[in-house]
Parts: sequence; structure tokens; C-alpha cells
Amino acid sequence: MTSKVTYLGDLRTSSIHIQSGAEILSDAPKDNHGKGEAFSPTDTVANALASCMFSIMGIKARDMEINLEGSIAEVTKTMAAEPRRIAGIKVVFHMKSNADEKAQKLLERVALHCPVHHSLHPDIVQEVIFNW
Repeated sequence: MTSKVTYLGDLRTSSIHIQSGAEILSDAPKDNHGKGEAFSPTDTVANALASCMFSIMGIKARDMEINLEGSIAEVTKTMAAEPRRIAGIKVVFHMKSNADEKAQKLLERVALHCPVHHSLHPDIVQEVIFNW
């Protein structure tokens, strides 16, 4: 088992990661009957894309002795209706590193092969921008 999700009522859940015990709260967004006081489930999906890309880049960067610490990603999720779903995810990376241009291109290619990127439905438009 990966996680245990408990419905807390009032459109909120608590997810416990079995291995670590870490908790994620989710709340329905304001535009869908919720309070918007935590990540919505679709926010979590969009955020997972950036987190996964950072993880994959981090593995490769460590092997190359490149430091990515302090880099940030800004994630924007766009929703569609009928049916309600994620229509697009935009990730803008602001990279802080000592990587040369060749290493930057390699890290960008690696990021685009993360498991979340390949798991998202092809109808979800993924826009990824790297600012070095």
C-alpha cells in the first residue's frame, strides 16, 4: 500500500504516506464547492509534475556534480469543464546551478522523461519553460 486516504468531511481529505507517515491535506477548490484551504486533488496532480521533474533532474545533476539547490518551479493549472478535468499544466523553472549549456540541455531532456509527465493523459497540454 502506498497511502491511506481518510475523508474528513466538508470536502476535505487527509492522505498518509505509509512509508514515511507524511500527511497531505486536500480541500475542494472554491470554484467547486470547497473552501480552497489546501491543495485540491487536481492541484496535487499539477504540482506532482514539477516535483517529479525536479527529482529526475536532481538524480542526474548529482551524478554530474551539479548543484540545483535553490531552484524553484512555478506551477499553473488550467481546468476545463464538461467534464471537469485538468486541461493544461504550465511549469516555469527558475534554475540556480553551475551547469554549462550542454548540461542544461541534458537536464531539460531528463526532466521531460519523468514518470508523471509520461503518466498524464495526452490531452493535458504540458508547457514547460526553463530559465537558467
